[in-house]
Amino acid sequence: MTLRECYEKLGGDFEGTLGRLSSEKLVQRFVLKFLADDSFTLLEESMAVGNYSEAFRAAHTLKGVGLNLGFTKLYVVSDEMTEALRAGEKPENEELLEKVREEYHKTIDVIQELQNS
Repeated sequence: MTLRECYEKLGGDFEGTLGRLSSEKLVQRFVLKFLADDSFTLLEESMAVGNYSEAFRAAHTLKGVGLNLGFTKLYVVSDEMTEALRAGEKPENEELLEKVREEYHKTIDVIQELQNS
């Protein structure tokens, strides 16, 4: 799988990311580094214990990474989660975490395909 195919599979913004980072090699390096990012794990753990201010921070980080790497779908759901947590309280929409979880795992799966090809 090529980097471009990875982005196509993710529904991501390859051209925008390439424009920001200026080389495919650099884009690929940062995409693969995303596999080690712990923002999603922190989000899940924080939500599980009711630490909504820490969950906000984790969702906000995930949103920023999603935006910077052109992971459009992950960015959109992380943005929704960030806004729902902004007040530091439990989100009214309890399905948001599941939406982030689904998109996060799809993203990780596609990146692992890229890594193994």
